[in-house]
Amino acid sequence: MKLDKTKEKKSVTTPPRYQKIAFDIASKIVEGVYKNGDKLYARSSLAGSYGVSPETARRAIVVLNDLGIVASKKGAGVVILSSEKAENFVNQMNEITSIGELEDNMINCMARQQSDMLEFRTQLDELMSRIEHYRYINPFSPYKLEITTETPYIGKTISELAFWQNTSATIVAIKRDTQTIVSPGPYAVIEVNDIIYFVGIPGSLDRVRNFIYPVDN
Repeated sequence: MKLDKTKEKKSVTTPPRYQKIAFDIASKIVEGVYKNGDKLYARSSLAGSYGVSPETARRAIVVLNDLGIVASKKGAGVVILSSEKAENFVNQMNEITSIGELEDNMINCMARQQSDMLEFRTQLDELMSRIEHYRYINPFSPYKLEITTETPYIGKTISELAFWQNTSATIVAIKRDTQTIVSPGPYAVIEVNDIIYFVGIPGSLDRVRNFIYPVDN
């Protein structure tokens, strides 16, 4: 099953247009394109240069003016005042952008983890389903069960247990210490610490376990 991983959260940290313009102007001041004392274009020219309305250009200048980066005086235009303050503004904006990107990356990472976990669980369910199907079509894949002192059948033979009649399963091997008894006969005795291997239809493991370790024991 393939999951759509294109629905990750998109960035929500995009600043408004006028703030981008203010940042661009401040960046040019830091880069030396504009120097202290230089005059910027008139508001209308600035708006045309960035392809925005005069109001958007005005708001960008207001931001720079409030930060002391430029001085805007009627009749005198916009004059660059402080490259140092421009650099501080650029650094702050870069920091804000970095934090926003980190936040978005974390959100996207969490979304991918949830998606991957869902895919993992789907694959696991498919694997378990195939295992059960394999056991159903191949009943000769053996189960195993360890014999402990909790069973009342220590010292009993397979025949005395009427094992097949009580469990619908057949013991195909008994592992005892380092010895493995293959195809034990009806007179094979069950001992403590034996591991019995048996085959049967689906559900045989539970039936054998319940028989060997009865609840009322």
